[in-house]
Amino acid sequence: MTADISQDKHSGVRLLRERLASGALDAITFAESCIARIEAREPDVKAWEWFDAEFVRAQAQALDDHRRAGRPLGRLHGLPVGLKNVIDTARIPTTNGCARDAGRVPLRDAFVVERLRQEGAIIMGKTVTTELAFMHPGKTANPRNLAHTPGGSSQGSAAAVADGMVPLAIGTQTNGSIIRPASFCGVTGYKPTFGAIPRRGVLTQSHTLDTIGVFASDPAGAALLAEMLFGHDIEDAATSPAPTPALYATATSQPPLAPLFGFVRPPGWKDADPQLRTAFDELLEALGAQVFEMPLPAIFDSVAEHRARINLSEIAYHFYPYWRDGADSLSGEMREAVEQGNAILARDYLSACDMPKLLNAALDEIFMRCDAIMCPAATGPAPKGLQTTGDPIFNGLWTLCGTPCVSVPILTSQEGLPMGVQLVGQQQSDARLLRSAQWLFDWAGRAPE
Repeated sequence: MTADISQDKHSGVRLLRERLASGALDAITFAESCIARIEAREPDVKAWEWFDAEFVRAQAQALDDHRRAGRPLGRLHGLPVGLKNVIDTARIPTTNGCARDAGRVPLRDAFVVERLRQEGAIIMGKTVTTELAFMHPGKTANPRNLAHTPGGSSQGSAAAVADGMVPLAIGTQTNGSIIRPASFCGVTGYKPTFGAIPRRGVLTQSHTLDTIGVFASDPAGAALLAEMLFGHDIEDAATSPAPTPALYATATSQPPLAPLFGFVRPPGWKDADPQLRTAFDELLEALGAQVFEMPLPAIFDSVAEHRARINLSEIAYHFYPYWRDGADSLSGEMREAVEQGNAILARDYLSACDMPKLLNAALDEIFMRCDAIMCPAATGPAPKGLQTTGDPIFNGLWTLCGTPCVSVPILTSQEGLPMGVQLVGQQQSDARLLRSAQWLFDWAGRAPE
């Protein structure tokens, strides 16, 4: 059985789900392999804030008993999922990476956790986040090279998937916290259209920007998990009642025509690592007629300032209790963020909040020419050292726009570190974007070295 499990871990979520549902692989057997991996690697990677092997075994055994009784199975039956430590879990600690919340145990599951349980997923544990999902690094190291950062703030979720501890994980993005860690760790990271996944029970840093996303080995696996989480919740005003798109079926289907990508050099391109720029030159040449280069409109040049203005203002609002009750317990990065937010004028904040409408109007014209925008997921490979989470300059503009994004792990630096290719889609076109991402992932797998 050991050989079969090893094959499952590296063949993607699709085959794994089929084997678990059919009984070819027991949930407890696969869970034990994940537990063994965590116990072997956690001292080095440090991806988990809370993990209880017996809790995992109890869930897996209950799921096996459920299947053997002939009862209907959830669509995520037996699949272990890691949860970023800002997502509430009933009777399980959720401490938001913050000293003030040490010992905090929620009484109610977040919306996404309710969905996971309904669909038969195994709650594997809580993954490390940066302090209050901001910039102060957590303890996690990059499993591709332990001397390098895994990114932030969803660092534990990305690292756990990259290291084979779990096949799936959930994170959040307010600036670049899904896409950048996915790029640094060499996995697929998917940030859906803003408002697609309800945020009830998840730490609020910025109600205008916070977005829940997922990690998997490939875009199809990300589509499978995300589709289970899409929905409407009256406690999240960003969501709306609408049919859930067929993310998984579309992502695993063949596009009628090979997708056409529009490559852009976003603001900050001049500061990108030379290796990254060379890799993209080679990628564009290899893709040939499937990609063309185009400029972003000048309105995007000031996006980083507008996004930061919104983020910092809302940090000052939502995290005021942390500041009021013990500013000294916060990191220097967080104290500075609150102070900057306190100084922003209301007129400037409200003006920044108007920007997404203007930006998406410009993007609508671009998407008439291509299936997806292509650009880097990060400025280069993961920086050395654990004192930084890397630069999110290539991510924040799309977070402000609320557009869906996917980091596809197909490039590698000279040192063997991953570099993700970011694909960006039009709002509400998540299924089509994931299909294009899977096409690119498969194309790269077939392309000659």
